[in-house]
Amino acid sequence: MKKLCGLVVFLLLLAPALFAQEHYTEGPVWRVQLIRVKPTHMDDYLTSLRQTTKPLIEEQKKQGLIMDYKVFLKETKNNPEDWDICVAIEYKNYAAMDGLAAKGEALRDKILGGKAHGQQLAEKRAEIREIISSELLQEIFLK
Repeated sequence: MKKLCGLVVFLLLLAPALFAQEHYTEGPVWRVQLIRVKPTHMDDYLTSLRQTTKPLIEEQKKQGLIMDYKVFLKETKNNPEDWDICVAIEYKNYAAMDGLAAKGEALRDKILGGKAHGQQLAEKRAEIREIISSELLQEIFLK
């Protein structure tokens, strides 16, 4: 009897996921960062993205670690605390993120000249921007 009750509870907890699957199929996973750039530093930040982030992400894409990336510039502000730039990186699925930190560090060292230089760049960037949000999202395709 306990096993039957356990099975019923399990099925009830699983049911919403099963019903949801009939509406969509799972797509790629996106890491999305919303960034607010400090006043008068937009040019500095875009220069930093172009000189350091772009080569790193392009190499990750070339090696198949990521599928794609996008950078968005927000043209409207709802309030002074709103974000300015969105950086989105596309991964094939969640499994593609396994071991990514070590691979990313190796590429960072190769492209940016080592951990210390990468840390210096990160510190400079932190002076001119603030990460408002960093989200992990799964794209879905409606059926």
